[in-house]
Amino acid sequence: MQNVNSFEVNKEIIYQTKKKNLYFLLGAVVITNALMAEMIGTKIFSLEKTLGFAPAQIRLFADFLLDFNLTAGVILWPVVFVCSDIINEYFGIKGVRQISFITAGLILYAFITIAIAIYLKPSDNWLEYNSVDNNNQKFNINFAFEKIFSQSNRIIAGSLTAFIIAQILDAYIFYRLRKITGSKNIWLRATTSTLISQFFDSFIVLFIAFYPQFSFAEILSIGIINYIYKFVVAIIMIPVLYLIHFMIERYLGYEFSKRMVTEAGHKTI
Repeated sequence: MQNVNSFEVNKEIIYQTKKKNLYFLLGAVVITNALMAEMIGTKIFSLEKTLGFAPAQIRLFADFLLDFNLTAGVILWPVVFVCSDIINEYFGIKGVRQISFITAGLILYAFITIAIAIYLKPSDNWLEYNSVDNNNQKFNINFAFEKIFSQSNRIIAGSLTAFIIAQILDAYIFYRLRKITGSKNIWLRATTSTLISQFFDSFIVLFIAFYPQFSFAEILSIGIINYIYKFVVAIIMIPVLYLIHFMIERYLGYEFSKRMVTEAGHKTI
């Protein structure tokens, strides 16, 4: 009897350890990718030119021509939402909420530290030794530093607001769909919740950051282009979702994996 109890205790310790390690890893991936997406989001790239095509020149509302010009951050946001759905699958909606608010707090902290760094006066030596590019052309490195890292308060507010709303909405929809589908069809839960939450995310950040500087038609047009990209990426990420799910099940073992999914499904909102 004592050996049986000792075995059960050790088994529970292993379960709790693996559970904590998994949450730590998934949370770290979410935080890192969200932070990096915000940092590199100041760069706008042409998707068509990157893929070797001519600009799309799509005519939408009010004769407004649009190309697939996107922020570099869109490369990383799909990773954030896939990992958030995995967290929801194994830790429930509360686990997603917790990591979402921690991530938002750390993003705000990053913006504050960047603002402080921009405010600091540059030293003469730093300016002198970093004033010439590879073509021997002079430039102001402090100005370049400010242009790369600075973002307006409205963009920061829009980005954080859209992130929190999208994450909570994504987690809620995923939770409700799991009540219907059970443990099956994770692709349906993850893809549906991502597509709906990203629809709102695409427009919330634009309206807060740019309206009324941009017209309603311009914001609507840009939002549609952004959502088309996110829609396509969400579909492409389905195999990645299953690959991550497979790797986690291998790490946890079938018994532990099934137990975590069951516990997460029973957790209330």
